[in-house]
Amino acid sequence: MAFHDLYRMSSHAVICNEQQQILLLKANYANRDWGLPGGGLDPGETIHQALLRECQEELGCEVIVDYLSGVYYHHNVNSHAFIFRCSLAANAVIQLSDEHDAYHWFNLQELSPVQRIRVEDCLNFNGTVVSRSF
Repeated sequence: MAFHDLYRMSSHAVICNEQQQILLLKANYANRDWGLPGGGLDPGETIHQALLRECQEELGCEVIVDYLSGVYYHHNVNSHAFIFRCSLAANAVIQLSDEHDAYHWFNLQELSPVQRIRVEDCLNFNGTVVSRSF
């Protein structure tokens, strides 16, 4: 990498409801995609600190981190994404930030191909962190 090249890292949460549906948020910026809660690391942050901060900002409530399930390099945005299995407290109430228009619980088969692979890796975690490149 050259000195002025842009490289990113992000942390994201796979959160399921009782029906094993996956929580996604609809961004109101860029291409307005649906995505897992989470986001980019700030300078000096660990992947865990970024995950907790981003989820608090985006969901308005804390998440409970169970494990890191995978690390994924995405060529199109020159970024590594760290995927964690998380849960919400029983009494949690989601209050979206102004970065998102909506949240929805999706069935696994409704996810995009890349999102589905990352979520399946997370839900099928066997103790070994997966590493993939897209």
